[in-house]
Amino acid sequence: MKTASACTMISRRRGLKVILGLAAGLLLPRGNLLAWAAGLTPIIEASKQLTPRVLRPFDAETPVRAFTSFLTANDQFFVRSHFGPPSAETTGASHWQLRVGGAVDRPTVFTMKSLRQFDPVNITAVLQCSGNGRAYYRPKVPGVQWERGAVGNAQWTGVRLLDLLHAVGVRTEGRHVQFQGADRPAMVTVPPFVRSIPVEKALHPDTIVAYEMNGEPLPLLHGAPLRVITPGWMAESCIKWPTDIVVREDEATGYYMQTAYRVPARSSQNAEIMIPVEAMPVKSLIVSPESGDTVKVGSVTIQGVAWTGTSKVVSVELSMDEGKTWEPAQLLGKDQPYAWRQWQFTWSAKVPGIFPLVCRATDARGNAQAAIRVWNPGGFLWNGWDRVTVQVDT
Repeated sequence: MKTASACTMISRRRGLKVILGLAAGLLLPRGNLLAWAAGLTPIIEASKQLTPRVLRPFDAETPVRAFTSFLTANDQFFVRSHFGPPSAETTGASHWQLRVGGAVDRPTVFTMKSLRQFDPVNITAVLQCSGNGRAYYRPKVPGVQWERGAVGNAQWTGVRLLDLLHAVGVRTEGRHVQFQGADRPAMVTVPPFVRSIPVEKALHPDTIVAYEMNGEPLPLLHGAPLRVITPGWMAESCIKWPTDIVVREDEATGYYMQTAYRVPARSSQNAEIMIPVEAMPVKSLIVSPESGDTVKVGSVTIQGVAWTGTSKVVSVELSMDEGKTWEPAQLLGKDQPYAWRQWQFTWSAKVPGIFPLVCRATDARGNAQAAIRVWNPGGFLWNGWDRVTVQVDT
């Protein structure tokens, strides 16, 4: 067991590693370097709780043990962006502006004060990176090698995007709603992160522009002061730091909409037809015990979480023989649309040895996790059976 001083030392070392990794290759004047270093505080603090996958921009996942809690704490919530957050000085709520225009009757600039004039709503929803689980695809796929923790469940508070769009008056030709945030690429040759969603999803009453996360103002790494939340869909549509919402006739153009975040159309006979990543597939995780843990012969409590996109989880099953036989787990709590469902299973471990524990979930539409996910070139939407291996001792 690590002592408190040892844990502190590890946190400091990790923080130093993050600083050095982010600073590598930067040739900045002293004044700019000091300003840049001052803005690292949120990243350094996050690195103490998370498992970094990329240092520049800072991408990090949640240790799965944190998912024993129904809500994932803000400082333990995974972090993902393409260019890193804009500076804290530019994201202050007092001067933030959200421009809504395009195919609308009344283009409007909303301030944080004017946004708060709309009725607030609370949505508890899972956010998951489309690449969560990419590390498990074979053959290997380029990109951030996320394992199991690029996901979290939080309560989001904000205003309905529907209310904002009604206020500006969407024209009949408006079929898609495009978002862009304040984050920008370091080089002009790199395309900006611009995404769009169909107007039907934008007008859904559960799609919101959030300003709070788990009852607190949004942290900078999670979009402060605003973040779009599209419940049930993968997180690439949940744009952070939004400054511009544009209603348009067609899908957004550009790399991050027309090339990235696309998967083969399952309903098409042509494997070359690619469509945007949208809803999350059904998925489950074993949270406790963790791989490598040792448990005693006798009663062993197995805990986990399960979620899906626009349906609901109806069952979770466990197997201790690589899927030859399955036993039902107990779903805990009440079903909440878009939130994950915690579950529990009591395993009677009868003999010592090394055992694989495998889980799978099924949703109300009959979709169930398969042993592995069919490969795709982006490494998206992994939802193969989750597994951990434990040692049973007397």
